[in-house]
Amino acid sequence: MKTQYTLSEAAKILGKNPETLRRWDNDNKLNAIREPISNYRVYNKKQLEIFPEFNEYIKNVTESNYVKADRDYSVIELFAGAGGLALGMEQAGIKCEVLNEIDKWACQTLRENRPAWNVLEGDIKSCDFTDYTNKVDIVTGGFPCQAFSYAGKKLGLKDARGTLFYEFARVVNEVKPPICIGENVRGLLSHKKGKTLEGMISILDEIGYNVVAPVQVLKAVNYNVPQKRERLILVGIRKDIATQYNYPKPYDTVYNLKDALKKGELFDCDVPQSNGSTYPEHKEKVLELVPPKGYWRDLPLDIQKEYMQKSFYLGGGKTGMARRIGWDEPCLTLTCSPAQKQTERCHPDETRPFTVREYARIQTFPDTWNFIGSVSQQYKQIGNAVPVNLAKEIGYSIVNFLNDYYLSLSKPK
Repeated sequence: MKTQYTLSEAAKILGKNPETLRRWDNDNKLNAIREPISNYRVYNKKQLEIFPEFNEYIKNVTESNYVKADRDYSVIELFAGAGGLALGMEQAGIKCEVLNEIDKWACQTLRENRPAWNVLEGDIKSCDFTDYTNKVDIVTGGFPCQAFSYAGKKLGLKDARGTLFYEFARVVNEVKPPICIGENVRGLLSHKKGKTLEGMISILDEIGYNVVAPVQVLKAVNYNVPQKRERLILVGIRKDIATQYNYPKPYDTVYNLKDALKKGELFDCDVPQSNGSTYPEHKEKVLELVPPKGYWRDLPLDIQKEYMQKSFYLGGGKTGMARRIGWDEPCLTLTCSPAQKQTERCHPDETRPFTVREYARIQTFPDTWNFIGSVSQQYKQIGNAVPVNLAKEIGYSIVNFLNDYYLSLSKPK
């Protein structure tokens, strides 16, 4: 059971404005606890139990999003990468009909682990999916966030040519599935002051899909992933369908780094040994001085200035720099390169980046999922992936939607 709640989580549960909770904290009416690095305000579960709204919330905490598929469902996966989203969908009971990916190493990873999957290697622009029209239930894709000129009040499909979202929308238009799922970074919400997302919604509207509002950002840590990763999930429902889609409900349990790397609820053994990157000698000497759950501000002042250089005098917390993760906290968002200066993710006990298999565990890939290519290529594949457990929960929400949709078709009108 979760024991701490952020200010925004507590405000949502209690039905209060976050400013109200900040005021209560400042007035010593409900004192928050400050996290040591981020300085975020959090509340202990016992503090919130004085509120009836909180106790009602606890009664309704989600035990599982699991739902059994009433029939065989299939998905076309675009920008498939190393298969995090596709594997999660498979675990939810959805068959991968075809996957497209341009990176040759990621394609080899997909074929290595699932020889039966139909992997289309190459540029999506050269792929035709008209053979799958009205034959597949879902189209998914983690298209990159690219801006396009927003001419006029309503952006059309032709205006997005040259972007990868255009290709995503093109495939959806060719296949015409009941539901499509796009995933992206949280920054898409504010990209070009929201105009990029607005344009995407406009394009899906043009090709016959209503986007479920509001578009949500799911925190992986709420879906059995030991990592503070966030993904924007854009859901489009074909306009002739009245069935409602509901995002997966978050879980109350939060897993930490120990859960990822040691035998426990998430994995039935300690993480296997594997290759990994190393820090250059000068960085290793600096990170040796950083305690678990610490970062560059925990260094002596002279070393702070030397290590951070011009960044020392700039604003912002820069809490990912020279950061050593603690065993009892979820990992910060993994990147494609574990040793780069802006986003160090140092092991709690050893002064080194996480290994490839540790990276995979934090992304909730099973130990049997092998990554092909050089060590740097493997890190890139894992860092770019959707966490498997998050993808599985999204998969359950899709299965629930499709069960209801096909049931509605069988009812007499």
